[in-house]
Amino acid sequence: QVVKNNLSPIWEPFKVSLNSLCSCEEKRKLRCVVWDYDSRGKHDFIGEFFTTFEEMQKAMGENKVQWDCMNPKYKIKKRNYKNSGVVVLLDLKIHRVYSFLDYIMGGCQIHFTVAIDFTASNGDPRNSCSLHYINPYQPNEYLKALVAVGEICQDYDSDKKFSALGFGARIPPKYEVSHDFAINFNPDNDECEGESSSRGAGSTAGTRPSRLAHPTGIQGVVESYQSCLPKIQLYGPTNVAPIISKVARVAADEERTKEASQYFILLILTDGVVTDMADTREAIVRASYLPMSIIIVGVGNADFTDMQILDGDDGVLRSPKGEPVLRDIVQFVPFREFKNVSGAGTRSCL
Repeated sequence: QVVKNNLSPIWEPFKVSLNSLCSCEEKRKLRCVVWDYDSRGKHDFIGEFFTTFEEMQKAMGENKVQWDCMNPKYKIKKRNYKNSGVVVLLDLKIHRVYSFLDYIMGGCQIHFTVAIDFTASNGDPRNSCSLHYINPYQPNEYLKALVAVGEICQDYDSDKKFSALGFGARIPPKYEVSHDFAINFNPDNDECEGESSSRGAGSTAGTRPSRLAHPTGIQGVVESYQSCLPKIQLYGPTNVAPIISKVARVAADEERTKEASQYFILLILTDGVVTDMADTREAIVRASYLPMSIIIVGVGNADFTDMQILDGDDGVLRSPKGEPVLRDIVQFVPFREFKNVSGAGTRSCL
C-alpha cells in the first residue's frame, strides 16, 4: 500500500498466509523494505529491517513491536546516524484455516442444503424446452442434476435430511418475488421428507401392515420440488447471495456453540449468469471463514464464465473491495459435461 504525502504513514491491515510469509517457519529471517513512492517508478530506498514471525507475535494483544528502519549507506557515511525512521507493528492476529478434512476428522456431521434456480430464464415448465419441464415419463435437467450430485452428497449426511430452498420465483400466497424460500413452504423447517406409504404384510389375522420409513435425503427433495413447481411463478433476477448468506448465518451460529458439530454444504443448481455478482463474491468471501463449502452446478447450455470466476481455480476469488477468500470453498460443475458419466466419475469431479 502507498500512503502519499505523509511522513508518518499508518498502513491499512492486510492478510497474508503463514506459508507465503515464511513457509510456516516461525524463526525464518524476514527482510522488510520501505520505499519513498515516486509516480515515475523511480522509488527512493528509505531503509530496511529484519525480523521473524516469532518476534512479530509479540504484537498480539496490547503490546507493540517496533524496529529501526536502517539504510546501510547512511550508517557507513554518517557517524551519528541512528535510523531512517521507526516501523511499528500495532497488532497481529493469527487465524487458523481449517480444511474440509479437518472438520470431518474432527467429528463434524454434514448438513446439506439444496438451492434451486426458479428464474424465468429456465423456460415455462409447461413447455418441453424448459429445464423445469414437468414430464411424467422422465426427469428434467434439474432433477437429473439434483439426483446425480445429491446421491453422492447424501452419503456424508448422517440424518439424510436435506434443507431445500428456491430462489427467483413468485411464491404464494401473495406471489411476491423471493430469493430464499423453502420449497416445502415451511419456513420453520425447510428439511424435506417424502410421503410415507404402507403395504399389507399378508392376510393372517392380527398381522399389522408394515410401514415404510419417510424417504429422506435426495428423494425427499425430489418430491418437494415436484410439488412446489406447479404452485410458483418463475420470475427473477438470478440472485444467489441471499441464500449463501442465509446458510452462512446458520453456519456462523453453529460455530459459536461449544459443540461446533456440523459442516455445511450448499448445492446451488442454476441455469446461467448470476445477477448479483458483486454481492455473491462478498458473500463467498465472508463464508470462507466458516465451516461451509459451496457446490454450484450449471444446468443447461448457458455461458457459465461467471461461475468459473466464483470457483477461483484460475485465481484467488476476491470481494469487490479486494479482500481474498480465506480458503477455496467453491466448486463449479457444468452438468452438461458430466451428466453421462458414471457415479464414480461425477464423484471425482466434485
